[in-house]
Amino acid sequence: MDDAQHKTGRAGQSVEPADIKTVTVALVGNPNCGKTTLYNKLTGAGENVGNYPRVTVDVKKTVIRHKGWTIKLADLPGIYSLTSQSPEERIGRDFIQYERPDIVLNVLDAGNLDRNLFLTTQLIEMGRPRLYALNMIDEAKRKGIEIDTHAMEQVLGGHAVETVATKGKGLDTLLDKIIDVATNHLHDQPKVVPYDSHLEQALDRVQALVADLHPGALEAEQSRWLAIKLLEGDDEIFRKEKEHGLLIEMVRRERFDLARHHGEDCEIMFSNARYGFIHGLLSEVRTRTPEAYRIKDLTHRLDRIVLHRWLGMPIFFALMWLMFESTFSLGNYPADAIDWAWSLGSGFIAGFIPEGLVHGLVIDGVLTGMGAVIVFLPYILILFFFIALFSETGYLARSSFLLDRAMHMFGLHGKAFIPLVMGFGCNVPAVMASRTIESPQARLVAILVNPFMSCSQRLPGFILLSGAFFAEQAGLVIFAIYMTSIFTAMAAAVFLSRFVVRGGSESFIMELPPYRLPTIGSVLYHMWDKAWDFVRMVGMVIVVGSVVVWFLQAFPREVDYSRDYGSEIAALEAALPVGADRDAKVADLLMTQERERVEKSYLGQVGQSISPVFGPLGFDWKDTVSIITGFFAKEMVVASYAVLYGQDDGSENGSEGLRQALSGAMTPLTAFALMVFLLLYAPCMSTFAAIKREAGGWGWALFSLGFSLTVAWTFAFIVVTVGGLLT
Repeated sequence: MDDAQHKTGRAGQSVEPADIKTVTVALVGNPNCGKTTLYNKLTGAGENVGNYPRVTVDVKKTVIRHKGWTIKLADLPGIYSLTSQSPEERIGRDFIQYERPDIVLNVLDAGNLDRNLFLTTQLIEMGRPRLYALNMIDEAKRKGIEIDTHAMEQVLGGHAVETVATKGKGLDTLLDKIIDVATNHLHDQPKVVPYDSHLEQALDRVQALVADLHPGALEAEQSRWLAIKLLEGDDEIFRKEKEHGLLIEMVRRERFDLARHHGEDCEIMFSNARYGFIHGLLSEVRTRTPEAYRIKDLTHRLDRIVLHRWLGMPIFFALMWLMFESTFSLGNYPADAIDWAWSLGSGFIAGFIPEGLVHGLVIDGVLTGMGAVIVFLPYILILFFFIALFSETGYLARSSFLLDRAMHMFGLHGKAFIPLVMGFGCNVPAVMASRTIESPQARLVAILVNPFMSCSQRLPGFILLSGAFFAEQAGLVIFAIYMTSIFTAMAAAVFLSRFVVRGGSESFIMELPPYRLPTIGSVLYHMWDKAWDFVRMVGMVIVVGSVVVWFLQAFPREVDYSRDYGSEIAALEAALPVGADRDAKVADLLMTQERERVEKSYLGQVGQSISPVFGPLGFDWKDTVSIITGFFAKEMVVASYAVLYGQDDGSENGSEGLRQALSGAMTPLTAFALMVFLLLYAPCMSTFAAIKREAGGWGWALFSLGFSLTVAWTFAFIVVTVGGLLT
């Protein structure tokens, strides 16, 4: 696409030149149809995409330019219908009904039209001008599916454009058709979905009364749509029209008569009629080759293996073990190279800065803290390579079903799984994704247990501790930590749903996407996105946090020591001849002095005042300091250790020196208990704020904080106690 034709608008540019025409386009489609990918390609945005439903929750808006037109794009949440059963369905429906976009761009999965067109029938009823993007047409053709787009246009009343959003194919044509629809007003040729004669007669009666009650306020299509929703028994529409008692009474009578004469509810009659319309449409516009049936059979055969009642879970755990083992074993090599280069660079810079506060701030504070975290970038990249691979192939959605079945054994409802899966990336968007759960009780439970899912920002701490204490089994230890994360989240959800947040159980309905070969571009995009987030975090949060930690451990400068170290060092130098023995004893005294100085610093005072709480777990005041800083950002745990232990041992060996310092400061059992505690304790500040916003107040946010701290302390104590008895 020509850059002069397609440019993303800038915030605040609401005034358009007089010669530029404007059109508003709403992108609507089922989850997993490629709608957000299409939006990203059109706008150059970077919204999250995934091979599981409901990634988009709010309306995303961007302005682009094309051939003298300003096109205002709105990416609506992925929905299956226009009912009021979920927040995203209400968001999408209200945007179309009340914002009245000029064009509705219905994105369809060309290989799965049987399901996608159900939403299309409802969009037709809303009466807005429509344009259809037959997305993933390349996959449909590979499956042996051919679509007569011209015939489809005639039936649906709108242009149909074949697109491949991941590759940017068909987007120029799509933009041209948007301009064509905006110019020629194709909605002058309205289409309707035909219903049974009795339904149509009832619709006519209700529509006439709706039009009388809203004179001049509704177009003909709007009044017909409102009549349909009333006859379907839509709760929200009933609430909005409750002031019109005559209308409500008439609708109830019509619904009763139709159900009595036909033996089924009105909503079932409407659904059956829509599917009948879809069946008739597809019999005219779609053809299948024998290859299509072979591919469909292959999908079923694969699902019989990966979703098998007994084989499914072992396969899932084997893949998880492979992911974490590969993350650690493969990540060691580039991590060591980065560690070596960073140490070399830090030593080079240190040579230009004279000893003093500035030297301490830059070398012992900023560079030490940043280096301790940036070394874990390869591990982050490898982990998200596997997650992107599972997502793009369609396995991630299938793992949801596997764990849903396991969760039901604990009495846990499965709709919480999507936010939990997202929690492996970051708890903040995962907590926000919980708003897609219809039940308020289930949504609250999902929000409260989400911090137990191990976000990627905790991974550096796990890798540091496992590398220091369990080097030969580091991958297995990290795998065990992540399994503990899943188990704890499920157990906490059972406890909360039974004793704290009680509510009715709901079924778990989720689409299984087709198996796909992941594209190199999509996998690299996921990896680059996470890498950039990680580097940006190091450049902002870690720098600030490391400076704060360094400052607190560097002051006050005047310390009342318990011993006269200066006199002792002078006595040693006078008593012993010059040599290695004297140097070693002097170095030991200097290290003891530095340890006492740090203990009496502001940071040491804070850590020691709180450390009695963690005494039964075997944690000392330095562990306490790292735990506290981890509340602000989980990445700060490693940075804090780097600053604290870097001061103690004077090591310039980077990450390896830190691991050696830690291995001498605690036992492997204490280290594992610390990993468990870091996994489960308080959410970071950003997640805490998200919980407060999504749960509806400070009460639940503070409950989440206290609950997670209690669980973390209890589990870590169990590890220390049971481990002590066994060893």
